[in-house]
Parts: sequence; structure tokens; C-alpha cells
Amino acid sequence: MAALARWCIRRSAVVIVLWLAAFAGVATAAAVAGSAYSNDYDIPGTESSTVSHLLEQRFPDRAGDTDTIVWHTADRTGSVRSADVERRMTAALGRVADLPGVVSVTGPYGTDDTSRISADQHTAYATVVFREPAADLGKDEVRRVLDTARSAAVPGLEIEMGGAGAGLTETAGPAHLSEAIGVAVAAVVLFLAFGSLAATLLPIATALVGVGTAYAAIGLLGHAMNVADFAPMLGMLIGLGVGIDYALFIVTRHRRGLRQGLPVAEAAQRAVTTSGRAVIFAGATVCLALLGMLVLRLSFLNGVAVAAALTVALTVAASITLLPALLGLMGMRALSRRERRRLAEDGPRTSTAPGLATRWASFVERHPKVLGGVAVAVMLALALPTLSLRLGTSDQGNNPETSTTRQAYDLLAEGFGPGFNGPLTLIGSIDGAEDRMAFTRLTTTLRTTEGVASVSAADLGGRGDTGVITVVPTTAPQSPDTSGLVERLRTDVLPKAGAGTSLRVYVGGLTAGYDDFAAVIVSKLPLFVGVVVALGCVLLLLAFRSIGIPVKAAVMNVAAVAASFGVVVAVFQWGWGSEPLGLGRAGPIEPFLPVIMVSVLFGLSMDYQVFLVSRMYEEWQHTRDNRVAVRVGLAETSRVINSAAVIMIAVFSAFVLSGDRIIAMFGIGLAAAVALDAFVLRTLLVPALMHLLGGANWWLPGWLERMLPRISIEAPDPDPDPDQRPLPVPRPRAPEEDTARTPVP
Repeated sequence: MAALARWCIRRSAVVIVLWLAAFAGVATAAAVAGSAYSNDYDIPGTESSTVSHLLEQRFPDRAGDTDTIVWHTADRTGSVRSADVERRMTAALGRVADLPGVVSVTGPYGTDDTSRISADQHTAYATVVFREPAADLGKDEVRRVLDTARSAAVPGLEIEMGGAGAGLTETAGPAHLSEAIGVAVAAVVLFLAFGSLAATLLPIATALVGVGTAYAAIGLLGHAMNVADFAPMLGMLIGLGVGIDYALFIVTRHRRGLRQGLPVAEAAQRAVTTSGRAVIFAGATVCLALLGMLVLRLSFLNGVAVAAALTVALTVAASITLLPALLGLMGMRALSRRERRRLAEDGPRTSTAPGLATRWASFVERHPKVLGGVAVAVMLALALPTLSLRLGTSDQGNNPETSTTRQAYDLLAEGFGPGFNGPLTLIGSIDGAEDRMAFTRLTTTLRTTEGVASVSAADLGGRGDTGVITVVPTTAPQSPDTSGLVERLRTDVLPKAGAGTSLRVYVGGLTAGYDDFAAVIVSKLPLFVGVVVALGCVLLLLAFRSIGIPVKAAVMNVAAVAASFGVVVAVFQWGWGSEPLGLGRAGPIEPFLPVIMVSVLFGLSMDYQVFLVSRMYEEWQHTRDNRVAVRVGLAETSRVINSAAVIMIAVFSAFVLSGDRIIAMFGIGLAAAVALDAFVLRTLLVPALMHLLGGANWWLPGWLERMLPRISIEAPDPDPDPDQRPLPVPRPRAPEEDTARTPVP
């Protein structure tokens, strides 16, 4: 580390040029190649996957993406069958059919089919078939369809559009507004902490270069593997948070060296050699936790894992190479003018008066039981909503109520029933006349099945070896009752209908696909959590030579995850404030959210655990006094941990403004987790427990001690200044302190 730091400082211009060239090169390549993101939830082997593949092979006209134009008349305007409404809409639909990219438009007028007009005759719809899948459509192309349809609107005649294509027309505001707000708030926090504009810009510039390079690289990654379209935004969310924080830790150590009177180059080198190693360890932990998703063997999550890990890796690389180069160029301006003037007049600082952090550390030491109990109560209260967690996938019914897709969704649900927006597709594999008759009779059985609103006629296709039936449930796609209907069809109704024949009927559609995806995730979640927790425990065991530290870390991480999920459930599933925040209607939690959140939160929690406990461990090795070790470690790290947490909270919370429900879930969940982890767990519950456990915190069996290899998270300061510790706060001597001082063999 020392050699790398020296090289980067001495050749700062070369390092900066190399980073900028890498950023420009990757960004240019990504722009030329274009994006290739995919939201393919398909999991081979599930029933919904079988339905999708059979539809593509046997019914290609049903497998493509279609949008829906919906119009609704007010009571005073009359029905959708009125001559004026029919004339206006027929003309508009004709113009839509002539637009580029549109294959066909099928409406309710001019045919005997009345199924596209609601029973009250105030709502009707037309189906628009595009030439290409929604992912390949241009935003302007779909916008022309919507504008052309809406050209027929008059007072009393409302026209909306729903579907995957229509979703492309909806933007939540200026591009990257959320990132800009998060960075701006982080800059304010950094300036308050440093008092220097130059020092404020260092972490932000470092994080932006690393994250920007990763953002472009993820675009290229989409051409090599399946990468979800929210992966770049998620990577940016994580990268900005950890990138600014990692740079903050190094800059803080660098500024301390300058205040001690060290030359700029030596202070920067020591900062990278000491805090830089902790940054590498923390970043590696986050990457390993993210890559733990690979054990699930789901292509949809593999791309997300690699993309997020790539972002963290590049931010770490920028922190230990680009940042020291910038520190060398910045010189003494990393200190504020007041600090530089004080250094010139009074010389290096040799002591610091007790501050709020020192007084808080002493307060926790005196009241560990009470404060620990309060922390546990807070975490339990916030974790309670997690017990009602229901996994599912958002649809356009969860969009903000002002969006055209949400209004089209609501109009269809009101006019044709809540299940209309999520019909189930039943596809049967037919072999012979007996199977064909059984499949035809199935429609009669389905019409009498509880939870079914309507059933289409059986479509046996061109070759007659495959049949399709569309079933509209009585409940909405996200309703637990609809999931119950899917389960009933699969386990009871369909097996009975095919009894005595070779007929095999599969259930697919929106709800069935989401349920299958969620079931696979839930079945593999225990394995994933076990792998991630075990990995973290091993790393902490090697670093701190203790059984208690890894066990407490695992419990704290689980507590942070549970409490943050409680917040997510309250906001998004229960709907507490979701509409005022512009996050749409309440609904289920995305199935992949637990996996990704566990990965990210485990990594971030490990960061704070490492920075807090490493200082305690260092003091324990010096004094063998657990009380002193915990008090000094908390006093010296709580300020920087809290500053880092405030920055992460600001960055994560700003992503609520992205307008993307999935990204908003991550933003609120991560912001809540970081706040609880930093302000409740690491600065309250962890030190309280460590005071209560005393010397047992550092116990390790002798046989295990001899077997474990030795690693060091943070290299010792080459020339530590003992006077830099906070001055101790006088306190009465506790009787049990003699026991705490007993060395652990």
C-alpha cells in the first residue's frame, strides 16, 4: 500500500489523466454500443416459464407486447356508444393505425364483439400491437401514439394509455436529479465536517469518477449477460454512498496527519497505508456480499450482482489511487484557513479536549443496560411490520396516480373488474381427440370456479396440439386471492379436469409469473443468507481473533435488515405515505428486494463494524482493559461513522425522487438501515453489549488461535501520537473493572 500511495502521489498528473481517459473511453464505448438491458423474470422449469415458451412457439401473435388505449365518458357526455364519441374515437384509432411501428389497432366499433365495452357503457378500450417489443420501442414512437389518441379528447371524454410501451413515455423529472440532490446534500455535510471547500470536493470528485466509469461499464456489461434496467441506477445509488464514505475516511486520516505537522506527501501516504487498507477490506466485504447472489443461480440477479460489485470495486480503486493523487495536488488546502493559520501560529496540535463523542462514550459506559434495552426496543418495534411481508411485483397500478398508465389501469379495473388488468393464461398440451374434448370442457368447469370472473372460449390453434384459455380473476393481480386462485387451479381444478387423459394444462400470466419468481427466491433465500453471514463471520474472526465479535456482528446485521424491511413494508406495502411521496399505490414488495438488500446491507453494516471495532481492538491490544477499549474506540470513531452515515442517508434518500418504485424501495430501505445501523446499533447497542460482556468480547480458544492465519485490517500508524487520543473524562472506578482488566489467554 505504501509503494502504491507513493507512486500515485509522485505521479499525480499521470494518475488523474489515466482515470479521466478510462472514464471517457468506457463512456464512449457504451454510447456507441447502446444499452441492452433486460427485465427477464423467466425462471426455466416453472409453469409460467413453460406457458411463455409455448406461446412464443405456437401462438406468436399472442406473445408480443401490446398496449391498450382506454377512453371513458362522464355521465353528462353519454355512453361510449354515442355517435359523437364513436366518430371521434374511430377517426383517432385510424390515425394511430397509420403511425410508424404500429402493426394493428383493434377497437370495439364496427364489430358484433361487445367485450371491449364495459357493462355500464362508459368505458371502452382498443388494443394496439407494435412491430417491436416494448424494450426496443423508441420513446418518441410511443409518445406519438398517445398524443394521436388523445387528440380526440374533449371535456367529458377522457383518453389514457396503458401497457409497457406507454410506460416509456412517463418520466419523473430531469435526468439524474436524485443523484444531484444526494451529492449536494453530501457536499454540505462534508463542508460542515471539514470546513474546507477543497477537502469537501475531494471525496465527491473521487466518487463521481469511480461511479461514472462504473455506470458506463454496466451499459457494456448488458451486452455480455442479462442485466436488469435498474442495475445502473442501483449501482450508482450504492457507489455514491460507499464511494464518498470511503474517501471521507481517508481524507479524515490525511487531515489528522497534516494537523500533526506531517508534510503533505507523507500525510497522504500514511492515510492510504492505514485507512486505505480498511477501505479495501470494507469494499471487498461489500463485493463478496453482493457476489453472494450468484449462489442463487438466477440469471436475472447475476447481472445485478456483478454490476453492483463492479461499481463498488471501481470506487475502492479510485479511493486508493485517484484520491492520493488529488491529495498531493491539493497540498495544505485540505485544511481550512483557520486550521492552517492555527498550525502556522501554534504548531502541530498535541491534544484534543473532550467533545460530544467522548462524553457520549462515557455515558454509554455508565448506563449499558438501560441504553441497550432502549436500542433493542426500537429495533424490535421497527422490525414488526416485516412479519407481514408479502412478495410480489409492482405493475402499473402502483404508478403515481397522475400518470396515464395508472389512470388507464384504474379505468379498466373500474369498468371491467379488478382482475381485467392481470388475466391468467392457461395453455394445454393436447394429444388426440380425448384430450381435445377434455380441454374444451375445461371452460365450463372454470366458469363455475370460485374467484373466476370470466373465461374465454378455448383456442386450439392451427395444429390443434396446443390450446389456450384466458381466465379473468375477480380480484386484482396483486391480491392474495388471485395468488390463491392460481394455486387452486394448479393443484385441484386442472388435475381433476385432465384425469384419465394425457392432457397437461399449465397456468401462466402476470400473477402466476410473479408468484413463481417469488417462490424460487424464497426457497433459496436461507442458503443465500447463510452463505453471506458465514462469510462475514469468518472475515471478522480472522481480523479480530474473537468469537464474540463475529457473532454480535451477525446478530446486528440481521437486526438492521429486519428493521429496514419493516420500514419498507410500512411505506410500500401498507402505503404509509407512498402516495404523498409520489411512489404510487401500496402493493407487494419486489421478490428480488430481500436478496439485494441483504447483500448491500450486510456489506455496509460490515463497514461500520470494521471501522468501529478495529479501533477498539487496537486499544484492547494496548491496555487489555475492555472498558477503556470500548470507550476510546467509540469516542474516536463515532464522529466519522455518524458523518459517513449522514452522507449515505442523504444519497440514498434522494433516490426516492427518481420516480422509479423499485429504486425508491432500495433508497428508503438502505437509508433506514444505515440510520439504524449507525445511530442505534454501532454507537449504542454494540458498545453497550461490549461493556456488559467485558473481557469475553475478545475470547478465542487457544487451539483456534494457533490455527488461524493473521491478517491486519488497518496497518498501525508508523509514528502514532499518543496525545491525539481524547482526554479521559474522570469517572468513579467500578468494582467489576478488575475483572475486565484480566488478560484473556
